[in-house]
Amino acid sequence: MLAGIVTWAEIDLDAIASNVCAFKKHVGEKVEIIAVVKANAYGHGAIPVANAALNAGATRLAVHRAMEGVELRRAGIEAPILVMGYTPPDGAKMVVRWRLTPSLITLEVARSLSLEAAAVGATVPVHIKVDTGMSRWGLLPDEAVEFVRGLRDLPCLRLEGVFTHFATADWVDTKHLLDQLEVFKRVLVDVRQAGFDVPIIHAANSAATMRLPAAHFDAVRIGIAMYGMEPSSEWPPVFQIRPALTLKSTVNRVRMLPPGSGISYGRTFITQQSTLVALVPVGYGDGYHRVLSNKGCVLIHEQRAPILGRVCMDQIVVDVTHIPEVRQDDEVVLVGRQGQGVIRAEEVAQLAGTINYEVTTSLLPRVSRVYLRKGQIVSVTPFAD
Repeated sequence: MLAGIVTWAEIDLDAIASNVCAFKKHVGEKVEIIAVVKANAYGHGAIPVANAALNAGATRLAVHRAMEGVELRRAGIEAPILVMGYTPPDGAKMVVRWRLTPSLITLEVARSLSLEAAAVGATVPVHIKVDTGMSRWGLLPDEAVEFVRGLRDLPCLRLEGVFTHFATADWVDTKHLLDQLEVFKRVLVDVRQAGFDVPIIHAANSAATMRLPAAHFDAVRIGIAMYGMEPSSEWPPVFQIRPALTLKSTVNRVRMLPPGSGISYGRTFITQQSTLVALVPVGYGDGYHRVLSNKGCVLIHEQRAPILGRVCMDQIVVDVTHIPEVRQDDEVVLVGRQGQGVIRAEEVAQLAGTINYEVTTSLLPRVSRVYLRKGQIVSVTPFAD
């Protein structure tokens, strides 16, 4: 346990690097790896993860918002950073100043970027997104060529990439995935026939990268699987990936409760016999979901200890009757491995009725991030002031 820290997430940077290398081997040397580090690297910490991914062979980074890219630049990261989401016209100056690569679907934003770039003598690389079936951000297929033509009048912008995103790459049924791929390929043909060269075509997320080589193009975007979490609940990863995050806490108190004791708010659990319980300082104020009340569990001494009663903002109570050796300050694992015991993010997600993405992205700033290489602590990010 670290001094003064009672709940923390350990991030194994070697696991991040190993997963990037596994993807690089899978796609081959000619395909670039874009490491997706949006949402604070899915809760793992954007700056350390970005550096680990780049050192392992990723050549580009992707975020959703321009401010996420600024954070990486301020940390000294020089690799290309794609902003996959919307940047309003008044964000053009930020994009140009911090050398970000925006994704565009409106000429209004494109003109603002061109004006800002012209003012400082810069040329901004841009990507356009094509909506092939997600119905979110992106140009409709029949809008793409006309939009690209409109960029011709903006000499301070350089069309670097065209991309799309798959809605069902994690499904066993590939029909919609292949339909989207065909739509995207037709758009690419139309763009090229209109006289435009596009250096970087990308479409595949983690799931599509694993299962659909035809979607690899010039680059792939790896997100969830880079963190060692499974990209699909319907099929297993096609090569080994290592979970990078372990969520840990500590035992704050151990005591025996008599029969008839109501535990936590609402007395949703009442002991039927003498029950040895441990108090653990973690709750929904840390991002550990309240829906896990009375059905989640933790690991103590490599054994599962069920949650009794409701998850509170800052604390949970667990049953350790079967672990009589438990003591105050013993380590608790909520997600990850402890010796022979393991609770995967996918298991927590299933209990919570959500997906593994949400298990890690929900972790709030007061959960300290402890970064490890070769099992040794290399840095700690404390909670925000």
